[in-house]
Amino acid sequence: MAVRKLKPTTPGQRHKIIGVFDDITASTPEKSLVVGKRISGGRNNEGHRTMRYLGGGHKRKLRLIDFKRNKDGVPATVKAIEYDPNRSARIALLYYVDGSKAYIIAPNGLQVGSIVVSGAEATPDLGNALPLSNIPVGTLIHNIELRPGQGAKIARSAGNFAQLTSREGNYAIVKLPSGETRKILAACKATIGVVGNSDHALEQSGKAGRSRWLGRRPHNRGVVMNPVDHPMGGGEGRQSGGHPRSRTGLYAKGLKTRAPKKQSSKYIIERRKK
Repeated sequence: MAVRKLKPTTPGQRHKIIGVFDDITASTPEKSLVVGKRISGGRNNEGHRTMRYLGGGHKRKLRLIDFKRNKDGVPATVKAIEYDPNRSARIALLYYVDGSKAYIIAPNGLQVGSIVVSGAEATPDLGNALPLSNIPVGTLIHNIELRPGQGAKIARSAGNFAQLTSREGNYAIVKLPSGETRKILAACKATIGVVGNSDHALEQSGKAGRSRWLGRRPHNRGVVMNPVDHPMGGGEGRQSGGHPRSRTGLYAKGLKTRAPKKQSSKYIIERRKK
């Protein structure tokens, strides 16, 4: 995967840097693993707007991704690497030997024709999903569960990875993408490797219209609103707005919002770096 910079033939092309999609091998998804997805436009079930600056954008269909990897001991062949409009990472289509099909997040270096398998008996090779208790210390991993059988929750976006640093009783010590070091039950599964499409971080949209295609509408700053709408609004002429804060008055820079007695705090060994 690489990126290409376009020639400045129009103002919108001048700063555009996009992926070349050379790792994608299929143009249409597997029909049995695709479901419709309705865009809310930021409205709830009563039709009232609950989230501002959302709406529009290109229609997408949801690909059903297997985050649980619970077909233990059943080998699968990678049939295709595909684009997914719902996430930054690429997805891989698997054909299992028992005839079933599934999508997984495609790790960096996974090729069409590769064999992947999950379960405690699997080898710690690229794309295989194993319990943390069976993964060698120091391995780079992604798609990590927080509770056994729950399905992967951590390190799923393009270029992300965590590192298994050590073990402690029933727990594995994992350094997460944020820089946080945390205990996770060793029975939880994780997938070997780094999430693919790492060049996603280098892309630049180049124009405002590309945000609209993604369903993101223009976002108004609080400092240009009236006092009735935002704590930073109002004033004669242009004002600095004072200390940055949210629409509800909470400070936006450095205010600790984590509950002091949160149950999961005992599992965090080192907080993330700022």
